[in-house]
This record gives sequence, structure tokens and C-alpha cells, in this order.
Amino acid sequence: MKSLAWLCLTVVSLLLSGPARAAESIVAEGVVGAPVAEVWRAWTTTEGLKAWLAPHVDIDLKLDGLMRSHYDPNGSLGDPGTIENKVLAYEPERMLSIKVAKAPEKFPFKAKIGDMWTVLYFQPTADGKTLLRIVGMGFGADDESQRMKAFFMQGNAYTLAQLQKHFQK
Repeated sequence: MKSLAWLCLTVVSLLLSGPARAAESIVAEGVVGAPVAEVWRAWTTTEGLKAWLAPHVDIDLKLDGLMRSHYDPNGSLGDPGTIENKVLAYEPERMLSIKVAKAPEKFPFKAKIGDMWTVLYFQPTADGKTLLRIVGMGFGADDESQRMKAFFMQGNAYTLAQLQKHFQK
């Protein structure tokens, strides 16, 4: 009887924790006014990233390659303000997954940044534009994770808006 009660308790626990974990992802989604190939190049080439993301940026698009960025025009890649993202996976013109490998020195959530990752999905629309979906995952229920989640909700929405603005020319 105890094993049946344990089994029931385990199943209920798993059922209750599944949706809670799924709710911990964040999504920024919008249409970018360019074909997928152009939006992909904007995200996956050094030239493309420099055009809209940050004054200092480079990317080595390969598995375990790095995407480094620095948002301060007075900084330089490799200094303490550099953000390094590792390329986890990609499918050309469809999906890019990255994870922070090294946070900038003053990043406020260093204890939790290693738990999260981002997946970008590039989907063509019927009118030749791109639906870009940026999904952040790996946020816990603790206070620091929740504050980091709010930080990335704003940051990802801003990043999407900057990319949309870049293609409005």
C-alpha cells in the first residue's frame, strides 16, 4: 500500500511540476521586415551583427563557436564588459541556440546565468518576411532566477525591436 501511495504522490508531483517548468520560459516574438536569409545573416555573421546589435561583436558560427558582444562603444571585445555566448546548435535559416559562456563582469545574475539558454526560430511568412521567435529557458523559481527572467524578458524584447528597426530602412 505504501508503494502505491508513493507512486500516486510521484505522479501527482510530476504532473504539477511540468506546467510550472514550462511556464518558466520566456518568449519574444515578432515579424521582421526581411526574408529569412537576410535575418539569418543579421544574426549569424559578424558583419550582420555589427549592423544592428552592438558596436563590438563577432561570431564563429559552428558548434561550440563563440558569439562575443560588447555594447559599450568605448569597450573592446575581450575586456571585462564582453558577453560571450556559446553556439549550442543551429539549423541554417531555421534555428539558432546559444548559451552564455561568460557574462560581463558587472552582470547581476552570475550565479544563475549558467542555468539558462536561448533558442531563436526563423520562420518565413507568406509575404516574404520573417517571424522571429526568441525563447529563453532554464529559469528557476528562486528569486535570483525570477529577476534574471524579468531582465531577459525586457532584453529580448528590446533586441527584437532593434532588429525590426534595422530592417525598416
